[in-house]
Amino acid sequence: MLEIGTKAPEFTLPDQNGEMRALKDFRGKKVVLYFYPKDMTAGCSKQACGFAELYPHFMEKGAVVLGVSKDSVASHKKFEEKFGLPFTLLSDTEKEVIQAYDVWKEKKNYGKVSMGVVRSTYLIDEEGIIIKAFGNVKAAENPEKMLEEL
Repeated sequence: MLEIGTKAPEFTLPDQNGEMRALKDFRGKKVVLYFYPKDMTAGCSKQACGFAELYPHFMEKGAVVLGVSKDSVASHKKFEEKFGLPFTLLSDTEKEVIQAYDVWKEKKNYGKVSMGVVRSTYLIDEEGIIIKAFGNVKAAENPEKMLEEL
């Protein structure tokens, strides 16, 4: 995980509509930047639906929610449409942002070791500084916890 108090790495990635979105576009708002392993999986769907359900509360607090995975723009679009997600999903197929935010790690699953995205969430302030960082978050609890952090 990146250090609290450091400047969040800048990035520009395509969203679920193929539009390029940059972190700097959200200056002046708090950003909940969450990294998740894969669209349409049980845990990731639960997490995304949790953020969707609480999204009006995030907006009331002047925050935006950005979800990042290595899935394609088309995959993100299907994910958004299936669950009616009101927030931005960013496609990082090259894993540049995933690696910049230090969430690409060795994972063990049923004794098998592989590399993958560790479910992690950063809270970035209006100036682009990381003010909270959570690694290995629980999908179902993460949206509520992030709302409390705001």
